[in-house]
Amino acid sequence: MADMLSPTAAVPAVIRRADYRVPDWLVPDIALDFDLDPALTRVRATLSVVRNGDHDRPLRLDGDGLIPLEVKVDGQVLEETQWHLEAGALIVALSSETHSVETLVELAPESNSKLMGLYASGGLLCTQCEAEGFRRITFFPDRPDVLSRYSVYMVADKVRFPVLLANGDPIEQGDLADNRHWARWNDPFPKPCYLFALVAGDLACNADSFVTMSGREVQLGIWVKEVDLPRTGHAMKALKDSMAWDERIYGREYDLDVFNIVAVADFNFGAMENKGLNIFNSRYILADPETATDIDYDGVEGVVAHEYFHNWSGNRVTCRDWFQLSLKEGFTVFRDQNFSADMGSHAVKRIEDVRILRAAQFQEDSGPLAHPIRPESYMEISNFYTATIYNKGAEIIRMMALMLGPERFRAGTDLYFDRHDGEAATCEDFVLAMEEGGQIDLMQFRRWYEQAGTPHVRALLSHDPVSQSVELTVEQMVPPTPGQPDKQPMAIPLRTALFDPATAQHHGDELLMLTEPKQSFTFTGFASAPVLSINRGFSAPVIVETNRSQADLAFLSAHDDDPFARYEAMQQLMVNVLIGRIAGHDVDDAPVIEAVRNTLTDPVLDPAFIAEAIRLPSEAYLGDQMKIVDPDAIHAARDALQQKIGAELEALWRDIHAGTKANGFSLSSAAKGTRKLRNAALHYLVASGAEDGPAIAFAQFGEADNMTERQAALATLANGTSAERVAALDIFYNRYSADALTLDKWFQTQAFAFHPDAVEQIEELGRHKDFTLSNPNRVRSLYGAFAGNQWAFHHKSGKGYRLVADCIIALDKLNPQTAARLVPNLGRWKRFDETRGALMRAELQRILAEPGLSKDVTEQAGKSLE
Repeated sequence: MADMLSPTAAVPAVIRRADYRVPDWLVPDIALDFDLDPALTRVRATLSVVRNGDHDRPLRLDGDGLIPLEVKVDGQVLEETQWHLEAGALIVALSSETHSVETLVELAPESNSKLMGLYASGGLLCTQCEAEGFRRITFFPDRPDVLSRYSVYMVADKVRFPVLLANGDPIEQGDLADNRHWARWNDPFPKPCYLFALVAGDLACNADSFVTMSGREVQLGIWVKEVDLPRTGHAMKALKDSMAWDERIYGREYDLDVFNIVAVADFNFGAMENKGLNIFNSRYILADPETATDIDYDGVEGVVAHEYFHNWSGNRVTCRDWFQLSLKEGFTVFRDQNFSADMGSHAVKRIEDVRILRAAQFQEDSGPLAHPIRPESYMEISNFYTATIYNKGAEIIRMMALMLGPERFRAGTDLYFDRHDGEAATCEDFVLAMEEGGQIDLMQFRRWYEQAGTPHVRALLSHDPVSQSVELTVEQMVPPTPGQPDKQPMAIPLRTALFDPATAQHHGDELLMLTEPKQSFTFTGFASAPVLSINRGFSAPVIVETNRSQADLAFLSAHDDDPFARYEAMQQLMVNVLIGRIAGHDVDDAPVIEAVRNTLTDPVLDPAFIAEAIRLPSEAYLGDQMKIVDPDAIHAARDALQQKIGAELEALWRDIHAGTKANGFSLSSAAKGTRKLRNAALHYLVASGAEDGPAIAFAQFGEADNMTERQAALATLANGTSAERVAALDIFYNRYSADALTLDKWFQTQAFAFHPDAVEQIEELGRHKDFTLSNPNRVRSLYGAFAGNQWAFHHKSGKGYRLVADCIIALDKLNPQTAARLVPNLGRWKRFDETRGALMRAELQRILAEPGLSKDVTEQAGKSLE
């Protein structure tokens, strides 16, 4: 195969943004003819090609593992001497400016374990083409700046594949002899080949419709297996809500007559925005109270919105090249985050988004795989579907929206969509539209696209009682990252307020722009020293250090009127105690316990916010605060504080847990918040060491009428060694072993657990009859979750590293993309002690020494060792 290496093969070629060149040939139209069969599918592609510019270069059509059975130019079959293959690509010399080029290839979808191109999944035939999967289906210039109109004709067995779907609108269909049938689809909108999609299978449809703001009726369909149809209602509601929201907020209307979604079991990603035919990992479509948690419901809503929003921010306006990936992904994540906030709680959604950013992207920024949101080079583009591209990319858009304000930001997005509709654009095109539409200078702000690393901001507040003034001195520093040792100062918007501790009021929220390495801001009218609230709403994706005392933080945790800043103060209060304890200092934890008590008893606060605020910082987040991560010391300190909070507030936890039991299931924000708080109370109650804690958790597990409370109880029990733990795990398995998505939760819960024998249990689960490397969801539920369990994964024996490395090596032979995503967990070896670091490095070296390693894993492992 083209992407495999022998032990002596050269390092994969590096693709550089600076080398971009417009395509030599354009393909205005393509007609695809599929004779579909899992064992042997034939694909005939007819391309109208047009020379792009004054040159005599041949036509180059990318291919991966394809063998041309026939090549025609303008209807004439070419001899084998008239074309050749070069690194998998088909090269044909053409004499004129326009031609018709036709190829015929054969595929074996059921043997395609990479899940890229055309593959089989649970009786379906489906496609995944982003980023470079279309070249595994047919020969084509597989790059996002070649936009074509697609006509698709499919033939298949009518019994096995009664439903035939493709991009665009259905044109016609009919029956053939031998129980076969055909369908023709046409997409009138030019699109890059990564947006091509096809699905064939025995599917049932949840059908609905939506009337657009101009009065057009769009037929909607969510296609799943018949048995799963009852679990699609939430996804359909999310789709219709998304369509209405995009019209209301951005003025963007859907453009085809149909919009289809298909759920498949085996999928490398969460979902894919193919024009008019979105293909989803089934975990982001199927939901009901019995099998889906509130987090799952939110995930379905957010991902359905994300993929729908791509119709404009990704499809109608696409990427010129893959270095511009954040152009569509960062912008669309920003859009789906705001949609989800509007559908629920803005405060809680912001907290959740920042937690994800810190857990994934901040770690990425501080490690060997750090890269700007617009990278300069790559070996394998699939490795750049990262938290930096998506989550930090969204934060960059959020900062622009903050600086412009709602009206000017909308003017900028309108200009961007109108100017580049039907084009392949760049990140620079987006920034220019913001500048012109929003009337703002973003010259320095562009550094967010160019520089990797998370800026560190130090803010020091000093008060002069004589002049009754306050000086806020702010410094910034962007740490060195691979290939970027020296950084220029960023443009950082910091929402700030100064609180009067006597009245718990402030004089207004100000947006301070930090543009220099060091700046000072003066405020007058303060007879006494105020309390600083900074980076309110997490206005910039930075790490802030201040000279605020524990008393200041306790005050803000009780009085700050910005929900995120209030949450942040509580978190920092906890971090200061835990980091001090880890360092061996005798730090007073009374302020933390009192702050938790005050938060729990505040009658004004939303239960969902309370549950977030009282949650201890994760062990991984605590590790990020340390120069050298000590997993054992972190675990011991956090466990001790959790136990003390649980014990000292035991009566409160009991009252909350008993008082929040619901009579019936609801998906209202209030009901979801109450469940979140009830589960937090259960967690602290069990952590307190109360003798009846496991029994209370087991009772919740058995009595729950929803998966949110059932899984929370199971996760709480999984951390211990009680008899109830064993019983609950057995009951859960027996109840859900036939449901793949819910069984993933069983694996994941144990992989995340703080159990004394966690590593041995992962070994055992890896041998379980229901574990398979062929399904990405199952791999992520076990090995992905385990690698995120800092205390267990970093067991001093190194067994955890070997388990994940063994998985990577085995999985790479089947599915390099999924394997490569596990590598970064081993790549942070410099952040750990010498013994652990050496063990991680040894596993990375062992992976790199594996014969036939894919370029996906080669790039990740190689960079991780630098």
